[in-house]
Amino acid sequence: MLRNSRFWQFTPRILHTQAFRIVLVYVLLYAVSATALVGFTYWNAERALDAQTDQTIEAEVTGLREQYQRLGVLGLSDVITSRVAQHGSGLYLLQSPTGRVLAGNLLELPSQARIIGSFVEFQYQRYAQSEEVTRTARGQAFFLSGGFLLLVARDVSERRMMRALFTTTLPWSVGLMLVFGLGGGALMSRNVLRRLDTINRTSAEIIAGDFSRRVPITAANDEFDFLAENLNRMLERTERLMKGMREVVDSVAHDLRTPLNRLRNRLEEMQRRVDPESPYLDDIEGAIAETDRLIGTFNALLLIAQADSGIMRGSMAPIDLSAVVADVAELYEPLAEEKTVVLSVVPSGVMMVEGNRSLISQALANLIDNAIKYTPAGGRIVVSASETPSGVDLAVADSGPGIPPEDRARVLERFVRLESSRNSPGTGLGLSLVAAVARLHEATLTLADNRPGLKATVSFPRPPMKKQTNRE
Repeated sequence: MLRNSRFWQFTPRILHTQAFRIVLVYVLLYAVSATALVGFTYWNAERALDAQTDQTIEAEVTGLREQYQRLGVLGLSDVITSRVAQHGSGLYLLQSPTGRVLAGNLLELPSQARIIGSFVEFQYQRYAQSEEVTRTARGQAFFLSGGFLLLVARDVSERRMMRALFTTTLPWSVGLMLVFGLGGGALMSRNVLRRLDTINRTSAEIIAGDFSRRVPITAANDEFDFLAENLNRMLERTERLMKGMREVVDSVAHDLRTPLNRLRNRLEEMQRRVDPESPYLDDIEGAIAETDRLIGTFNALLLIAQADSGIMRGSMAPIDLSAVVADVAELYEPLAEEKTVVLSVVPSGVMMVEGNRSLISQALANLIDNAIKYTPAGGRIVVSASETPSGVDLAVADSGPGIPPEDRARVLERFVRLESSRNSPGTGLGLSLVAAVARLHEATLTLADNRPGLKATVSFPRPPMKKQTNRE
């Protein structure tokens, strides 16, 4: 049962593969070409046989005319009787001007053969094994001098039976050709799809953060194995680059973060020691503020680098977005109240996604912080987590000036700040970090018009279902 269910799940994927489409096109082209070729060949062969039959009849007609001119009606009747006695495929009918049959092996003149002077096909009755059967003949009727009518024909029933057999067999042959061709295409596509699934599974594991994975190579030594070898070489190079980047990030984190924090501590120590009336106190406070901005910029860049590199994929776990929204909103409520901005959260139930709680919280904090920063006093900010058919949407909507549509893609780049925000504090990394966190979680960041204001939405995909084992 399990094997059958897997087959039916696998079949629709086969029908959408490029290999199956190529095989289908070639099978259809081959079937059409073969049908046209066989049909054209049979048509030419039938024309040639009909022409040969017509030539034979014309030669026999010429001979019978001569016999009639030389021997008369009685002599022609004797000749026809002798030819009928030979039991060949020839058919004859000599009819008097009054319509009486004088000689021949036809009982009467067929209605189709009454067209004088032209080759026609007609049906006639004949006894075979004490049964009357209908046969097909091709011949020509003509008048002799004196008003006598002579019909000379040949039995072509076998050829017409072959035509009927051909027209019956050809569709079945084409149908079987299509069935076997499509079956072969399905098998070929299944093998191709199986190899591609192996590459896709390995790629998914690498995307998930396991850079040690490699595409397996078989003993077939085919083009897929060559592709796997090239992919593995590329993955080894990528792993070395990622390892080097991790080392650089770790070195930067150790070599810069510690001195920056040490510098800030010394500045705070100097601030405590300096006389409150000293003119240097403002300079020290400015230096501390600049140091804080530098540390913030460094931390943001470090988080963006970690998110883009996929280092933190291993820390993914099921989290409730509604709980994250409640925690971050509670943290920013005092700041919103200080600016007389209403910060509200839309109530929601449990909204589970697969992600890194720390990074998602940081991204939401950046969105709320930007909304508070650019929303004027008396404005409103709404934070919500809502379920959609494809997953969960985390949205922050404000009533500020918003972002023009032509600048919405540009503001996601690092250190990009619009002219309207030049005078406000910031580094231009807030939305870049949100975009990096969205990419890490395979989510989509959308900036839209809130009329008025900006609505930033991070659309998380639905968590994958856990695989269940089936022992059937």
